[in-house]
Amino acid sequence: MEEGARSCLLQSRSSLEQDIRASYLMDHMISDGVLTGDEEDRIRSKPTRKEQAAALLELLLRKDNQAYISFYNALVRESYGDLASLLHNSLPLVSPEAEKSFSDGGTRYVQAVLSEGGVPQRPVVFVSRPALVNRVREKLYRLQEPGWVTVFGMAGSGKSVLAAEAARDHALITECFPGGVHWLSIGQLDRSDLLVRIQSLCFRLEQQSQEKDPSSSLHRPPGSLEEAKERLRFLMLRRYPRSLLILDDIWDSSVIKAFDIQCRVLFTTRDRSLADCVSGSKSEVAVESGLEEDQALEILALYVNGKPQRLPEQARSIVRECKGSPLVVSLIGALLREFPDRWAYYLHTLQQKKFKRIRKSSSYDYDALDQAMAASIQVLSEEHRELYIDLTVLEKDVKVPAKVLSVLWDLEPEEVEDVLQDFVNKSLLFRDCHHRPYLYYLHDLQLDFLAEMNRSGLESLHTKVVRQYQQRYSQGPPTSGDEECLYWFRFLTYHMAKANLTQELCSLMFSLDWVRTKAQIMGPAHLINDYVEYGAILDKEVRGHFQEFLSLNGHQLEQRPFPDVVQLALSQPDSSEVYRQALLQAQERATRGGLYLDWISLKSLSRLVVQPHQGSIYAACFSHDGTKIASCGSSKTLRVFKSTSGEKMLEIQAHDDEVLCCAFSPDDRLLATCSSDRKVKVWCGTLHSEHEEQVNHCQFTNTRRRLLLATCSNDKFLNTKLWNINKPSSQNTMFGHLEPVNHCCFSPDDAYLSTSSSDGTLKLWEVSSANEWKSIDVADMFPEQREQTAVMVKCSTWSADGRTIICAARNAVFVFDVETAAMLLEIRTSRLSTVQYCHACPSTHMVAIALSNYYTIIRKKMADCSGHLSWVHGVQFSPDGSLLLSCSDDQTVRVWETNRVHTSSAVCLKRDSDVLFNNGDITVVAADNRNRLQVRNGRTGAVMFQSEDQKSRIRCTAICSQTSAVGLGREDGTIQVHIHISTLQGHTRTVLHCQFTPEGHTLITSSEDTTMRVWRWRTGECVVLEGHKEQVRCFSLLTTSPSSETHLLSWSFDGTIKVWDMSSGERLQDLVCHQGAVLACDVSPDGQLFATTSADKTAKVWSSASWECVRLLNGHQDCVRSCRFSWDGRRLATGDDNGEIRLWNVKDGTLLKICSRDNKDAMDSLHGGWVTDLHFSPDNTVLLSTGGYIKWWNVEKGEALQTFYPTGANLKRIHVSPDFSTFVTIDNIGILYVLKKVE
Repeated sequence: MEEGARSCLLQSRSSLEQDIRASYLMDHMISDGVLTGDEEDRIRSKPTRKEQAAALLELLLRKDNQAYISFYNALVRESYGDLASLLHNSLPLVSPEAEKSFSDGGTRYVQAVLSEGGVPQRPVVFVSRPALVNRVREKLYRLQEPGWVTVFGMAGSGKSVLAAEAARDHALITECFPGGVHWLSIGQLDRSDLLVRIQSLCFRLEQQSQEKDPSSSLHRPPGSLEEAKERLRFLMLRRYPRSLLILDDIWDSSVIKAFDIQCRVLFTTRDRSLADCVSGSKSEVAVESGLEEDQALEILALYVNGKPQRLPEQARSIVRECKGSPLVVSLIGALLREFPDRWAYYLHTLQQKKFKRIRKSSSYDYDALDQAMAASIQVLSEEHRELYIDLTVLEKDVKVPAKVLSVLWDLEPEEVEDVLQDFVNKSLLFRDCHHRPYLYYLHDLQLDFLAEMNRSGLESLHTKVVRQYQQRYSQGPPTSGDEECLYWFRFLTYHMAKANLTQELCSLMFSLDWVRTKAQIMGPAHLINDYVEYGAILDKEVRGHFQEFLSLNGHQLEQRPFPDVVQLALSQPDSSEVYRQALLQAQERATRGGLYLDWISLKSLSRLVVQPHQGSIYAACFSHDGTKIASCGSSKTLRVFKSTSGEKMLEIQAHDDEVLCCAFSPDDRLLATCSSDRKVKVWCGTLHSEHEEQVNHCQFTNTRRRLLLATCSNDKFLNTKLWNINKPSSQNTMFGHLEPVNHCCFSPDDAYLSTSSSDGTLKLWEVSSANEWKSIDVADMFPEQREQTAVMVKCSTWSADGRTIICAARNAVFVFDVETAAMLLEIRTSRLSTVQYCHACPSTHMVAIALSNYYTIIRKKMADCSGHLSWVHGVQFSPDGSLLLSCSDDQTVRVWETNRVHTSSAVCLKRDSDVLFNNGDITVVAADNRNRLQVRNGRTGAVMFQSEDQKSRIRCTAICSQTSAVGLGREDGTIQVHIHISTLQGHTRTVLHCQFTPEGHTLITSSEDTTMRVWRWRTGECVVLEGHKEQVRCFSLLTTSPSSETHLLSWSFDGTIKVWDMSSGERLQDLVCHQGAVLACDVSPDGQLFATTSADKTAKVWSSASWECVRLLNGHQDCVRSCRFSWDGRRLATGDDNGEIRLWNVKDGTLLKICSRDNKDAMDSLHGGWVTDLHFSPDNTVLLSTGGYIKWWNVEKGEALQTFYPTGANLKRIHVSPDFSTFVTIDNIGILYVLKKVE
């Protein structure tokens, strides 16, 4: 240290020791790098403040000039101005090398470089973020070659300030960027605006270059974007080769490409992926979003010259009350500067919106906040004052475009922008310049003041908004999708409700046209939220109809292309107002050639369907107040949404791997998650990870008396832990399980914890002591399987009274008495499924079971919740037991009404069905989920016949058109015919297909045993047709002319087609058709041709006279699974496993059309799956196809006429009435669809 500086310190030592608080100053000195953590600890160990000050000065005297300067700056920052003045005259001169250690780089050289480059200065009230600044600087130090540093984060997160602060460093500039730092603000620009910005940058660079080198000349401004890019490239490479270009607020990839000129660039953006489109090295720094509570507190502390940690509790409340708004925090800070004891007073006045009591300091022109605000309004012209009062109708935190106010004020947009500019200039309005067009908004305080001032006229102001909207959009709502359009769709209902226009609100919200348009523009969640928010003033019954429709079809309304809302609405119950409106619209459109289908059989039972994640959903849970649902899964995210509407409330990128479980705390303030990344996280809390393997489950205690979190994992020994949320390490570890623990669950009173393990046991632990209380060997319940494979206990759940515990293992659920450990009840599900999860209802004796075969089952009386398309991983009742949620691999969370599902379980049939259409009657025969043959009335769903449970699985069914006989084929090779029961034995393996002949005396069957049999089913006589080498999937009757004998055409996975004489069993023809399995075959209406399709991706047309292939049809990119001739025999339709349908000219084999080639859906298939069945209408103008859903096509154009989305998927076939007006199918979850064409 220079001698003059040292002498000054010694002379001022007594004054400094007397007054300074060393702890305040050391924070700044540590951030400047002149003090270490160990040195700070030694000083803090001194018992008194004065001794700490003396120790700091003693240490300072042994340090260098930089320490003296840092100490001086710390005195200034901590408002020791009088003491700092004692040291000012002895401040040492600092060399460039010494300047490197300054954290803010605030040297004259740095200020000159940054000012010359247009870098913004620091804000007046500046909050230091050293960790982020150092992270950016580290990236810049490494940017030695042309490349990019991306600083990304949400709007308002401080990216621009951070970028400027990172450049404010002497060492960084002198060592890395001696050519300067050049700043350019971008924002949302079109090409012309971007050109202007680059022109101004080039002009500035050339001007600076000319000042340094007068021989260089200025060029004319570049006339195009390409020329501007080349000019900038020349300047950066030739004249400023060692400089940094900072681009602030980049929005679009096309903009960033304009600066891809082989220089070093730092840019700020909200989209971290923008750097992917440019060349060069890339690195990035993420900026946390918004103004955090600590940062807001630091701003308040700066205003009152205090420490954030020493602010009163009211400071946090003020920050929360104003949502951390920098504006409000700054305003309150300014008010508190001269009255630092008024924290409680200003908090109360903020909460009560009593602006008169927020007295300003004498440095302001007005005595109270309301007077200042009123005075600002008074300076407006009378015309503008009236317009400003209209802004009272705006919602808080809502930004509006000028076009909305153009409608409200009935002015031209340019006039409106002039008015708004006047408001902005007078600080009466804020403008968001990051959007084009600009968005405008009022601060909460301004809105509250306007609302208070115009309390008596609020209703009339909202009425004015509605009337102006109706006048402007008398022909229909806007559909542009821009900011103005979004505003009206979001807030028109709000204005109507506030204007007390109840009748008009009902007319709007109970209109299917409004539902369609708003759902297409904004999605269904906003609509559902409207029905919930305004439920008190809407007709309860009709509101329920619309809310149910949106809840059940919300996932469909998120699809693109957007589905036909009228067709979706025709799936609602007949008593629904939604259905009534849809039917009227469908009938009207049918007169103009529209095609609509009325679902006339039983409909869905789900209450709400939400698709919150892209990927499997492993867990979902209700909050304890029942208003929210949290979900997580393979997407690594945690999402929280409203249980009434599915509207997203929160989404967090929670873990680095799959999130396996989530749980709410008893007060719903905390959320816990656990993951395959071996971490447990509490959101709004902290935990250190102690598990070494994947964490499978987490759960909070049920009551608020003592908040604990239980976690369990795949660890070998330390696999169950109890955590106190207020401590970073676990409180207790349960020892006992030697294999992974899959699930843990607190008893209702939190006295015990149950754990379910892969070691085959269910253990109960005392929570207070962490000692094992009871152990139940669940593996003993599977004596026949225990030796073969381990028994894994998946989960457990306690009854509401805590007296019984229910656990799941394999395909069974067991109920045990807690006291005696005796088994009270055993529930066995199908051997083909496993129980994934179970949960006991907190208010009844019901238990919900999640299965691997797409079902959720409620046990008390049996009820099936059919709807999921893949494994169900979790179920949970709401706290009051009225709702049940389920989550699945199909990416959906479904919410069910418990009582409704329990009393009316959905029809659950298998897809292998047959249908008889007879004089308007529809008869459906199929197996049900309990392996019984059912015959149902297709219109009413009434069961006309039901067989006994079959010993072997039913694989195919048939119905005879001439008699009342129905047939079935089983996996064990047995065939049964039901009028009087006939059992036909012969096949040795699964019967795959069965069909009665038209006269009804003969039943034909095909099997996996490679044979077919022709039965005289009344007598049991049969003819065996042998010759295929692999399973015979299906067959068809072949009649080449009305007078000729009917033969049998069969096809097989062995790639052959065979023709049989049915009476003798003689094989008439044996054709090797394809190199792969034959998947489908169809005979032309005149019997002269037949077509085959194969796994070899080809289709062929064959002559029934010559038995030769007459057409080879190439072009499909996947297995060709279905085919059908048109009724006139001129066209052939083929469908493949990629969902593509091709229409061919049979005469010459040319391709006519490819249906919907460019419209892939979310499943990356043209049809939601394989095309499994095809049918032409009798007039050959319409083609029907099935796959993941059902589609009707215009044959001439190849365009879709209509789409019906079933609840399930993977439709195998569809039965069509002769007049092409009725369609019957069953989806993969067993729901029957009888669709009637709307006339």
